[in-house]
Amino acid sequence: MIRGEAMREKIKSLWKLCFNDSDEFTDMYFRLRYSNEVNIAIQSGEEVIAALQILPYPMTFGKSEIKTGYVSGACTHPDYRNRGAMRELLSQAFTRMLHNDMSISTLIPAEPWLFGYYAGMGYVPVFKYSSTTFTASEITIADKAVVLNKINDYQEESYRYLNRKLRERPYCIQHTETDFRVILADLQLEKGCVYTLKQGDKITALAIVYPAGSTWQAGEIVAETSGMYLLLLQRICEQLNLPSIRVISPSETEPTPQVLGMARIINAKTILQRYAAEHPELKMSIALTDSQISANNGYYYLNNGKCISSAKRLPGSHLALTVGELTEKILSPSNPYMSLMLN
Repeated sequence: MIRGEAMREKIKSLWKLCFNDSDEFTDMYFRLRYSNEVNIAIQSGEEVIAALQILPYPMTFGKSEIKTGYVSGACTHPDYRNRGAMRELLSQAFTRMLHNDMSISTLIPAEPWLFGYYAGMGYVPVFKYSSTTFTASEITIADKAVVLNKINDYQEESYRYLNRKLRERPYCIQHTETDFRVILADLQLEKGCVYTLKQGDKITALAIVYPAGSTWQAGEIVAETSGMYLLLLQRICEQLNLPSIRVISPSETEPTPQVLGMARIINAKTILQRYAAEHPELKMSIALTDSQISANNGYYYLNNGKCISSAKRLPGSHLALTVGELTEKILSPSNPYMSLMLN
């Protein structure tokens, strides 16, 4: 059994073989993100043939908070693909996430074709976004009392502001302090940074900005008002000498929103209990099928803000759902957004 530093180096070598990330990014990931505790691997003799990491993230779920597990770095050695290794790894990951009280799993497929593969494991595309262009010349806002600041290193006030604004979103993956430090390290590799607007000693807007091809992109923006939102973008364009900047934002209303990532329910009972509490007006009977997590199979009855589960079917009609259909039903209308996750 490979352990300790030897395991880390084996996983790192497999990562480099399977992904096209730069050495700088890979080193940063294994320095700040990776640990053997979050890793799951399949070995053949002294070689690691497949691996993934489960990174814990909190998520606001209505008025409460749940634990989620982000599947990162899922890869299989080319010589061992199409033999079921990744399916076995994901099965082990589901068991570990259940044990660690993680209610939902999320991931970002590395390639478009993987959306279909993960759909077969119960994941559905629920994290969607739209891409718009902000043109600086179209808006002229003068406010000399507001100052633009560029941030490359960790600042407590910036993290606290971002954390507060993201927690205002009812269904949103959150960034911990450690995660924010990783985001800043990743931005430095990409030549990006965090910009804030300050009015006196108070932050009024924040954006995470980085180069994207021939232009620049704002991957996350939070602000006190729409005016501060626009002023921040205008000041960033002035600072970078840009005529415009691309803005990525969560969207379920666009005719053809782009998919950022996928999710699947890990603990149906916990999620349905939270969902029932958020929607006490609902009265629903569900017959749930989950081909990967047998503990989720059964019947769930939502009424008066509570959820009762049963292995036996009670009288009455039931809405038959797969775990993927249930995930989509609960999360898609709620517009969660997963921002700046690492691979």
